[in-house]
Amino acid sequence: MSLICLSDFEAYARDHLPKATWDFIAAGADDSYTRDDNILAFKRIRLRPRMLCDVSVIDTSTTVQGMEIPFPVGIAPTGLHCLAWPDGELSTSRASDAMNTCYIASTYSTCSVEEIAAAAPKGLRWFQLYIYRNRKLSEQLGYDGPEDYGVPINTLDPSVSWKDIYWLRNLTRLPIILKGILTKEDAELAVEHGVQGIIVSNHGGRQLDGVPATIDALSEIVNAVQGRVEVYVDGGIRTGSDVLKALALGARCVFVGRPVLWGLSYQEFERSCKSCVMNFACRWPLQAAKISLQSARTWCSFPSFRILPNTKKTASREERATEERKH
Repeated sequence: MSLICLSDFEAYARDHLPKATWDFIAAGADDSYTRDDNILAFKRIRLRPRMLCDVSVIDTSTTVQGMEIPFPVGIAPTGLHCLAWPDGELSTSRASDAMNTCYIASTYSTCSVEEIAAAAPKGLRWFQLYIYRNRKLSEQLGYDGPEDYGVPINTLDPSVSWKDIYWLRNLTRLPIILKGILTKEDAELAVEHGVQGIIVSNHGGRQLDGVPATIDALSEIVNAVQGRVEVYVDGGIRTGSDVLKALALGARCVFVGRPVLWGLSYQEFERSCKSCVMNFACRWPLQAAKISLQSARTWCSFPSFRILPNTKKTASREERATEERKH
């Protein structure tokens, strides 16, 4: 069976995963309007390709928090990978390492942080931290095994506020990146509190329906931070053209979530056919995105993502009034 693009992997997962597992992966909040709009919003954006530009030498690499990756697509945090494949996050970690990109492990992983790290010791990994009422649990950052995952939702700390950024900074020398920012007000607060990065995200439309699609919110965040921190985006990214649009609007890198779970589901087929090296099936959606991205970039005459034009800041009403008074 030959799967080419991410929609092929999606169809395979929908047809072969148990219904309960598929429903969990595909689910969105309420009417799933935001989940669906994440994808549709990319389709509303049009590219303006330029012709007769030298693209004989192309470079898809970028950096995230000072670490170079060969193409600007990483793996977003999603939980319970063992539902799609028995090795769960171990396979995801190995696939990320094979593609030499960034993998964000979820608090709700079905493998421990230590196991994920051991599966690909040289891999570039981040960790998505949920803060619990029991702060000592959050401070540990690692867990003994899968039985410690899936903590009931009422154990999360509802009192978390901006002051807790300082608490986190006292616990670690690692960069602190906020995921879930959708407004310029919160982006400005994030910078003021000393974070090193922002992931523009609505969590795949799984938490709150009716919020903006992430690509629609991206420019507002980029304009607000003005290059003071790195900005990433996830949600609805399915093609290389989608990646290109996000980068052109100011994202340093994009992250994909559900497509990796679709790839994990295809690994079961590959195991039964014994037609590929184990543990690497979930890297194929990343490879498909990379190939699509290379094509889109070439046709739009962007030889390197490091020279994409920066998104210009939109002048505020006060700034426009000041400028008018000068003239």
